[in-house]
Amino acid sequence: MDHFLYRDGKLFAEDVPVSEIAAAVGTPFYCYSTATFERHFRLFDEALEGTDHLVCYAMKASSNQAILKTLAALGAGMDVVSGGEYARAKAAGVPGERIVFSGVGKTRDEIHAALTGGLRQFNVESEPEMAVINEVALELGVVAPITVRVNPDVDAKTHAKIATGKSENKFGIPISRAREVYAHAASLPGLKVIGIDVHIGSQLTQLEPFRLAYRKVAELTETLRADGHDIQRLDLGGGLGIPYERSNEAPPLPVEYGAMVKEELGHLGCEIEIEPGRLIAGNAGIMVSKVIYVKEGEDREFMIVDGAMNDLIRPAMYEAHHDIIPVVEPTPGEEPAAYDIVGPVCETGDTFAKSRTMAKVEAGDLIAFRSAGAYGAVMSSEYNTRPLIPEVLVNGDQFAVIRRRPTFDEMINRDTIPEWL
Repeated sequence: MDHFLYRDGKLFAEDVPVSEIAAAVGTPFYCYSTATFERHFRLFDEALEGTDHLVCYAMKASSNQAILKTLAALGAGMDVVSGGEYARAKAAGVPGERIVFSGVGKTRDEIHAALTGGLRQFNVESEPEMAVINEVALELGVVAPITVRVNPDVDAKTHAKIATGKSENKFGIPISRAREVYAHAASLPGLKVIGIDVHIGSQLTQLEPFRLAYRKVAELTETLRADGHDIQRLDLGGGLGIPYERSNEAPPLPVEYGAMVKEELGHLGCEIEIEPGRLIAGNAGIMVSKVIYVKEGEDREFMIVDGAMNDLIRPAMYEAHHDIIPVVEPTPGEEPAAYDIVGPVCETGDTFAKSRTMAKVEAGDLIAFRSAGAYGAVMSSEYNTRPLIPEVLVNGDQFAVIRRRPTFDEMINRDTIPEWL
């Protein structure tokens, strides 16, 4: 569910007409719904009710500070994967004890920043990383809390570029080596082993891969406890998918996921951490764009819009589908048309959809890309010297620009010309 609905023939974001926002900030832009963010967070929190748990929002999905503050006010923790994300979380007022630091390539500087600024734990991905965390912790005179990310070799049945739990993926240590790696971690004086971490991928639409992975984690928990490790916390990652295509079967609900977690892991008495990103943010945002031209091709019509692959790269990178709708609701019975929907970037890959059937449009019409709240703005760039587009947050009948569009001068003046030129 989201809060982008038609009223009297106009698309609204909560109680604000999308066309009103477009008139104020220009196109293209991202628009987010506070109510949707809050609802989706609460669905996860309530799904784990009755267990000791923390829902840590995966910031890589959408990391504007206004979004972080919205979720932190509800009690969310944050899952960060870089020093920049850690700094964003702290700037948004998230306390260190609610920040989990994940990622396969943590640098010494990032480790130092997190240990001095405070954190809940490092999710350790390799033995070399473990050694560096130990060294930095000893230099600072502190003990670093860690979990070790295990790779359970489970096929998440998702897009190859976002699968993380198979043996050929770069993430974690093979679960078959877990006992020796945990024994080594326990021998390092700068570390305190507190739990196990697992994350098998993103945009999962079935519970079975989670179930298989969590059963392996349950077995490992009992094995490691028998070896003398005090396993108190299980970090289960994120990955639950969203319905990008409204006609498709809906992925499992958070309540179904929570019931499965309790069934597979509840007997262990561990604190549960989950790190949803896409399901919290995805349907909480749309990208709004304007039609520049409708162009007649040899055997098709092209809808050329002012949004481009640098603004929303998922279709180009993942062949991802986004439902695309007009901001003015089509008249019932109106004959639709088929378009290749493309942007102005000089790449054939700057294509959002091919032969997409939808209401007829004309130059100047507004369209909205649904389910664009996750991995949209955070993956955008200034390719073709196109400015990063505004982000707008709606709350009831109010809206605010939470990231403005830079001017060309601001972009160009970041360049530095060498003296010899």
